[in-house]
Amino acid sequence: MSQWVVLTGRPSDLDNGATPHKIMSQKDYLARPGLFAGQRPKLINIASSYAYQSRAYYASLLAGARGHRVIPSVETMIDLSEKKLYENALPELDAALRSGLGKEGAAPASPILVLFGYSDDPRLERFAKLVFDWFRAPALEIHLEPKSAQATIRRIAFASLAKMSDATQDLLMAAMDRYTAREWRAAKVKTPAKYAFATLYDPKEELPPSSVDTLKYWAKTAARLGVDVSPITRKDLPRLANFDALFIRETTSISNHTYRFARRAMQEGMPVIDDPVSMIRCTNKVYLNELMAANGVATPPSVMIGSKDDFQKAADLLGFPLVLKIPDGSFSRGVKKVEDMAALVRLAGSWLEDTDLLIAQKFMPTSFDWRIGVLGGEPLFAVKYHMAKQHWQIINHETGGRPMEGGFTAFALADADPRVLDIGVKAARCIGDGLYGVDLKETEDGIFLIEVNDNPNLEHGVEDQAEKDEVWTRLTRWFIDRIER
Repeated sequence: MSQWVVLTGRPSDLDNGATPHKIMSQKDYLARPGLFAGQRPKLINIASSYAYQSRAYYASLLAGARGHRVIPSVETMIDLSEKKLYENALPELDAALRSGLGKEGAAPASPILVLFGYSDDPRLERFAKLVFDWFRAPALEIHLEPKSAQATIRRIAFASLAKMSDATQDLLMAAMDRYTAREWRAAKVKTPAKYAFATLYDPKEELPPSSVDTLKYWAKTAARLGVDVSPITRKDLPRLANFDALFIRETTSISNHTYRFARRAMQEGMPVIDDPVSMIRCTNKVYLNELMAANGVATPPSVMIGSKDDFQKAADLLGFPLVLKIPDGSFSRGVKKVEDMAALVRLAGSWLEDTDLLIAQKFMPTSFDWRIGVLGGEPLFAVKYHMAKQHWQIINHETGGRPMEGGFTAFALADADPRVLDIGVKAARCIGDGLYGVDLKETEDGIFLIEVNDNPNLEHGVEDQAEKDEVWTRLTRWFIDRIER
């Protein structure tokens, strides 16, 4: 089991009797790289300053190099160095703050102090936890706009240990002890496994990337390699630090909790599929189209549509029917076939009310799509997904009921078309080192990339039908290798 170690400017900065955890100076930690050899400590870095190239900054920086988990991470320090780097969090935080205060609630004194996700104002319990979800730091100050009619965040900053009163330091120590004790009490290791992996899933999702039965099958395979796999849901974010790795098996989106889980896993220094960068890159079809073109991966002829002025250009270059896509979509959602100019004007005009860009592509009718699974830059599986009955896509969402899927044909990697494997691997490597599903169309004019999915289906009996348990073994070893690096 990992131990907690508190790093400070000087051990005397904190009363050794105030916490059961080991306290050491940042200077000692920096000077003794072999101190925790063979151990996996969790570090809490408490400082008066987290400025760039400060001692606290280097402590967190070298903790990452030594394979130690630390809060705050260097990434958090950088995020909080400028408002423009964290402003994407402010709408959600402002909404949570106002919700906690209520319509008639008096605004709290500014700055609001958040200690390990706790606030001494009971109205702000949810808000404080959300701040900690976004920015993993021992102590934060939330400064409010002084003349705003509604409670609005002006700035988020680290709270300086040197400026804390004795009473506030006592609150900090109490919050830290609650935080560390809560996390370890939540851990439930069922077997004497070497590692514990978390699998994030939604039991109510209609089209999950992996079913519950599949995740149970993976757990059995992973157990043979000394890994305990535990299911978690969106409510389990506070427990995430108990695990060594995270596998996200919900449909991902940068606008929901899956992105926050991925981001938290990265902050904890644990390997994660899907990682936040892959989510951002794969989610947006406009970005993917540009990225693949820049890297010499063939895609269907495309036209970016930013206004009605682009409608005629798309019609002239692509002809009809054409395929219209919203930038952010998954599982064939937000993808429509357009038969004529009237339909293009109607659909694109509607979609442009919600997004600044659309992508139109040449329609390439085929009876199947290739899906090449790529893990760690190497092919993992090869499957042909056949089109849904009387439909032009592999999933028909227009049935009026449950979406209808076509069949599939799985191929051993040794038997799959090497051209398809090569293009799939090349495309995935443009994104990152994780798990990707690369969709390709094989036509008389060549092989064209349709998209790269960061959250591909991985279903027992489908994607693993040809390669069998090798798929699950390689997946497990991918996580283990990155834990042990």
